[in-house]
Amino acid sequence: MRMLLTGQVGLDRQAYLDEVEAIARAAGEKLKVFHVGQMMYREARDVQPDRILDLPLWRLNSLRRAVFRDILAELPGHPNVIVNSHATFRWKQGLFAAFDFDQLAQFRADIYVTLLDNVQTVHQRLIRDHNVEHSLKDLMVWREEEILATEILARADPGHPGEFYVLARGRHKSTAMTLFRLLLRPRMRKVYPSFPMSHVLDLPRTQNEIDEFRRRMAGSFITFDPGDVDEKTLHARAVAAAAEGRQTISISPDDTHPPLRTAEIISIGGDIDGQICARDFMMVRQSDMIISYIPQLPGGRPGLSSGVERELQHAHDHAREVYVIWRSKAAPSPFITQAASRLFGSVDEAMEYFAARGYLVAHNLFDKV
Repeated sequence: MRMLLTGQVGLDRQAYLDEVEAIARAAGEKLKVFHVGQMMYREARDVQPDRILDLPLWRLNSLRRAVFRDILAELPGHPNVIVNSHATFRWKQGLFAAFDFDQLAQFRADIYVTLLDNVQTVHQRLIRDHNVEHSLKDLMVWREEEILATEILARADPGHPGEFYVLARGRHKSTAMTLFRLLLRPRMRKVYPSFPMSHVLDLPRTQNEIDEFRRRMAGSFITFDPGDVDEKTLHARAVAAAAEGRQTISISPDDTHPPLRTAEIISIGGDIDGQICARDFMMVRQSDMIISYIPQLPGGRPGLSSGVERELQHAHDHAREVYVIWRSKAAPSPFITQAASRLFGSVDEAMEYFAARGYLVAHNLFDKV
């Protein structure tokens, strides 16, 4: 299996892929990862760190082609390969492609993945590791450019179209296991776990229920969890801070990183909302099924948000299997029952059903499935 992994600058993809390689070794799988950027620097030993994009475009393109020729020459010796690269670059020369169609056609990737992370985390890494002038708005735009360009690449070869996915790194947990499973456990079911988020921020007990649901889904399926990107919380903090007259907010608990200006965060509110909708719907479509957890709120009310309802309908409209774990004492509305393939009263009941249908094909993380 072959994967092309893309993503904007500031994701620290090497550290992430080191985790994936460690999982593969523990599973007894052979996996070779090619880091195109590192290989280009080794090829151009006269170029100082973080200065390769200052090269003339003709030399940059020549370096990339030389590195990719080396990768193509090595491919026959590796059954499973990840090429870590960019789809686009935006630098002083403007926006330009970071690939060559003829070489990608020879690579014949089976899977294309765009990795992403929270905008504040990418911002922190750029300050720490790179000398890249940017705004938060720039980071939101660069992310969209990588996603769109990579999706186009996945569809570009009609003779060998690849599967395309977006995957978040995860702020509170790594999703390296998800990437490993996408490449090396393709028979595992892909699930979009759906649950209310903003409705339960001040309900720690309910949040714990939801976190346990998310944990169990991630243990048994390939999951694309919308909670792995939580920029909406950042925006809400900025709005609250501005109302209190504060011009900045801290983005690290120990204040080791410079604070962000509340006005700048508020200015990307539309981008955050728009990308949440587009990204979550994309993750629903790249899944085999959606499993929605509807908790019971105080007073017996169902914790059903408008976002969850739209996700359920979107999955139904795109012929995905739709499952709902309904914990409320109140009866679900016809809009839920009509969209759902099946309703369950608990996570245990749902898992028993999935086991009976043969959906839980990997009880051990490293089972070969």
